[in-house]
Amino acid sequence: MSRRFARPLAALVTTLTLGLSLGVATTAPTATAATPPNGGDDVILNLFQWTWDSVAAECTSTIGPAGYGYVQVSPPQEHVQGSQWWTSYQPVSYRIESKLGTRAEFAAMVQTCRNAGVGVIADAVVNHMAAASSTSTGVAGSTFGPDSFPGIYGYNDFNDCRSNISNYGDRYQVQNCRLVSLQDLRTGSSYVQDRLAAYLNDLLSLGVAGFRIDAAKHIPAADLAAVKSRLSNPNVFWVHEVIGAHGEPVQPSEYLGSGDSHEFQYARDLKTHFDGQIRNLRYIGDNKLPSDRAQVFVDNHDTERNGETMTYAWGAKYTLANTFLLSWPYGSPTVYSGYRFSGNDTGAPGATSTTVPDASCSNSQWVCTQRWTEVRGMVGFHNAVAGTAVTNWWDDGNNHIAYGRGARGYVAINNTGSAVTRTYQTSLPAGTYCDVVASTTCSVTRTVNASGQLTASVPAYGSIALHVGALSGSTPPPAEQGDVSFGVNATTVWGQNVYVVGNLAQLGSWNPAAGVAMSSAAYPVWRAVVDLPAGTTFQYKYVKRDGSGNVVWESGANRVATVGANGALTLNDTWRP
Repeated sequence: MSRRFARPLAALVTTLTLGLSLGVATTAPTATAATPPNGGDDVILNLFQWTWDSVAAECTSTIGPAGYGYVQVSPPQEHVQGSQWWTSYQPVSYRIESKLGTRAEFAAMVQTCRNAGVGVIADAVVNHMAAASSTSTGVAGSTFGPDSFPGIYGYNDFNDCRSNISNYGDRYQVQNCRLVSLQDLRTGSSYVQDRLAAYLNDLLSLGVAGFRIDAAKHIPAADLAAVKSRLSNPNVFWVHEVIGAHGEPVQPSEYLGSGDSHEFQYARDLKTHFDGQIRNLRYIGDNKLPSDRAQVFVDNHDTERNGETMTYAWGAKYTLANTFLLSWPYGSPTVYSGYRFSGNDTGAPGATSTTVPDASCSNSQWVCTQRWTEVRGMVGFHNAVAGTAVTNWWDDGNNHIAYGRGARGYVAINNTGSAVTRTYQTSLPAGTYCDVVASTTCSVTRTVNASGQLTASVPAYGSIALHVGALSGSTPPPAEQGDVSFGVNATTVWGQNVYVVGNLAQLGSWNPAAGVAMSSAAYPVWRAVVDLPAGTTFQYKYVKRDGSGNVVWESGANRVATVGANGALTLNDTWRP
């Protein structure tokens, strides 16, 4: 379960009408597995209980420049009052008004992050509504009570089982009874599915790039697939929170038909290895979800509180676990950034019953993992070695390991209390490399000789990390931004316009409402120009959209193109009916 904000806004019916008016694509983009790269980057940063304004500022100052592809934000809908973090996971309406900010602030945050090259993934609470024993009021003023959310849900919109789950070995209880008294929605109902889809469509209309589906294991996989089929972009990225455990009847693999799933066992295994011996980390992907469908992490807001995984309190070992997460080729990684807490219910620093102050990394209560030198360096490492296999694995049979990523990167991790000096065999080209976990300015360098050997001292509970994108004295310039000219011959009816959408933030991240509007000056040829980095390979399609938000996708597979080395590309296409 997860997070966020508050203040009044327009009536819920407006939101629902907007969401339901968005037409479902007749031929949506071809589905892709794992987190789709956003401009080539796929690392997700989970900013737990950060306000929308603080997320926006961080996208510009840190997240975009560090190379993250996405930022995951807490649930944006109205929720119950209270300073505890879990209030964000007890929705009372689908108004985008919460402790973390207003609808306008949320929309501005999404746009600011997109401008920084960062897509926004929203945590979506769709399994339940808030617990209630009497009539209460949410943070934005909406009233609710037992089996009653006026204008949204009534008695028949909740599952018949009104008791709490007592046996997690019973599938019926897990998916039909109540999770800690939260009122369990009848997600098999078409009415409920339409309401949930309307809420998610509203977020898509604001430019959201994807969703993390909270408490997914408590919803039958078929119900979630039905909700997703109702979206304006039914192929939008989403990942299911399915806390799988051996012997339980509901497993993460059941949900791969409509999206990826979190691989909780990966985080549990990290804790086991770093608390013992790390030599067997090379097998961490065994007996788990397929790598291209698994979302992996060191910890999250639930597991850091229940002791299931490592936490920030592990200090240097926690940093090492994040180094491994971002360097090992299994799953799509999410870096978690929360705050220090004294009790399991502790809300964000300074939280009241209706507001949360902006996060500030100058306040030591905020952990700000994303700003750590090691983590920033490893995000760049992850991006630089994407698509390469492990080479030159070495371990000392205990707590010192090293490995390469093709001919593009090399990492050594020392999980002991003493520094270790040795000569490693790498697959790197000869050269002097910046140690990206030691400095953001290349003040610490390592030399690889003509034989690919590296002699270095690895600090106690420390690491070294080198990659070909960070060579000393030759910092590569940022990719050139050039003009990509789109042109498509497409006839339209009165009121329709043509847009180009694609898998990059600059092309709307497959969201038609956020696509690039094309000019009809040369009708029936529609044209648009977009700045994209030189060498970028991207997917795209054309859509027709009218003033009511109805969308028609062109048919066929996603189009694919690559920007030239000089940053220029001209596309002349014909609409595929």
